[in-house]
Amino acid sequence: QVQLAESGGGLVQAGGSLRLSCAASGRVRDYYAVGWFRQAPGKEREFVAAIRWSVGNTYYADSVKSRFTISRDNSKNTVYLQMNSLKPEDTAIYYCGASLTEVVADFGSWGQGTQVTVSS
Repeated sequence: QVQLAESGGGLVQAGGSLRLSCAASGRVRDYYAVGWFRQAPGKEREFVAAIRWSVGNTYYADSVKSRFTISRDNSKNTVYLQMNSLKPEDTAIYYCGASLTEVVADFGSWGQGTQVTVSS
């Protein structure tokens, strides 16, 4: 089992940047990938980015490609999401999750989430 805890959210103006952190405890190295998802009010949770824990391959949703960067620090068991050029439509609760497979629907072990609000 793995436990995940997100931090780093906040209020930022459009065009600004934030860095989210996802601290993992437990057997995170047993997992295939750790990823970031987000959920805006009245919308479904959607995939944002993921990183394969063992080799570091990264994957992004088209809506954030070239603006967001996912990375990991193995020594700290932490995954980061650097978010640049933020837009109001990026406003959401951001969650990190872990998956034993490459299937997006298999992500789980969600943290409590961190709120990101982008003002126009």
